Amino acid sequence: MNPAALARDFLRAHDPATTDRLEFLRARFDAGLAWVQFPPGLGGLGLPRERQTEVEAVLAEAGAPDNNPRRIGIGLGMAAPTILRHGTDEQHRRWLRPLWTGEEVWCQLFSEPGAGSDLAGLATRAVRDGDDWVVSGQKVWTSMAHEARWAILIARTDPAVPKHQGITYFVLDMTAPGVEVRPLRQITGEAEFNEVFLTDVRIPDADRLGAVGEGWLIAQTTLMNERVAIGGAATPREGGVIGVVADLWRERPELRSPGLYDQLMRLWVDAEAARLTGTRLRQQLAAGQPGPEGSAAKLLFARLNQEISLLELEMLGEEGLRHDEWTMRRPTVVDFAGRTAGYRYLRAKGNSIEGGTSEILRNIVAERVLGLPAEPRADKDVAWKDVPK
Repeated sequence: MNPAALARDFLRAHDPATTDRLEFLRARFDAGLAWVQFPPGLGGLGLPRERQTEVEAVLAEAGAPDNNPRRIGIGLGMAAPTILRHGTDEQHRRWLRPLWTGEEVWCQLFSEPGAGSDLAGLATRAVRDGDDWVVSGQKVWTSMAHEARWAILIARTDPAVPKHQGITYFVLDMTAPGVEVRPLRQITGEAEFNEVFLTDVRIPDADRLGAVGEGWLIAQTTLMNERVAIGGAATPREGGVIGVVADLWRERPELRSPGLYDQLMRLWVDAEAARLTGTRLRQQLAAGQPGPEGSAAKLLFARLNQEISLLELEMLGEEGLRHDEWTMRRPTVVDFAGRTAGYRYLRAKGNSIEGGTSEILRNIVAERVLGLPAEPRADKDVAWKDVPK
């Protein structure tokens, strides 16, 4: 099967110049050209993941619209692979198509004020009531909650067992009664993140993903995919922040010094090594499910973004201290390359928190990649209700 030929056949039947954008995207999904690695009927062709690039090249050359992936990245990178692996046939049909076309935005309700790094210690409760679950609690650091139609949610359904065993995974309708979204203003002045309060929110049992009590295992699929999506995303050479700083070096010779040159070359090499490692990681992902290596990629991504943005400020001096503005707004995408040096420096501070803190990711790399002894966990076999809070 030749996906590039299929894409050309598709374009002959759906001219992007005359076809409505949403109609085009829906038809592309139905033709199996959304994500070729997915099964037929679910936007794919059952082909290796790397063959998607052939489809993208043909469609890009024809000027075809995309699905605005930066806006729906949580749905594409985290919700979709989890739903595909653990959802029912009905859940596949119900959620995957509008997720991919961008008709329905998704967010992630995992972290809580008292359960960030120790996510398994979460306190949001879900209690069975007939064919529904009644959920109450608070989630935090939720990107896109202010625009989301659906959320992937983990909640505690059994407090009488150890914390990892009493969690269940749900899909939550963000328009349901009892869901309240409040903005969290950040150091940049914007409110890209949110906190979400859930008060007696009813979730149909049909919207439960996987078995009761298996939420932690299912959440690992989400988290591993999240870290690959953040740290292992496909980029060209000098893509991202390193490209911005390299261009600054070329265009502003008055900013150069031997010391800054040494720093730039070290970070350029690190960024290129990270890019190539990400390519290898995506190739491994094409052969199966992502593993803990994604944690290393995300860990490196955070360090590089912070060090490169700091170098940019050092190059610019007082000029780099300027920030765009402090107007409170709620952006829908994070645009590092298209903003100012001040914004990049401030926003990069969040890279070592979002998608798993760097401290936790170091533990994962140490234990699951390097095989070092596990950190002692005294509460691992204690019922959640008996763990001191």
